[in-house]
Amino acid sequence: MEKITFMENYSIYTKTILKANSTYQTVNEIMEHLKQKATAHPAAEFIAIYDHYQHTKNLENGEIAEGIIDAKNFIFCFGVRIPNPNTLALRPRSIGVVEYEDKFVLSFMEAPMENANKTMIEWVESIENK
Repeated sequence: MEKITFMENYSIYTKTILKANSTYQTVNEIMEHLKQKATAHPAAEFIAIYDHYQHTKNLENGEIAEGIIDAKNFIFCFGVRIPNPNTLALRPRSIGVVEYEDKFVLSFMEAPMENANKTMIEWVESIENK
């Protein structure tokens, strides 16, 4: 995974996975895989799958970059404690999955908990065949 600064302010992790290097061939298959990962994790809870592509496609002025054929967010939370009210501004977490004809691009915003970042990296990297 690569850690980058996006829009000058946001630290995100991103990874491109060729479909030829993955068992998964659709965004929906990856969403199911991530749901299984979250369900099996002792501190994670699956919340929803947001169909960002369909939402944007239905907007009168919606724009989708050329080549994107699907885009969804896997929404979940690692909320193991609430030390103060501001903590909720950092939750829940989301992993974005964008599908192109030959590849997927997965990304997520850096979490303030290192263990959460490590887990999300492991989940994303588990999509690529080793």
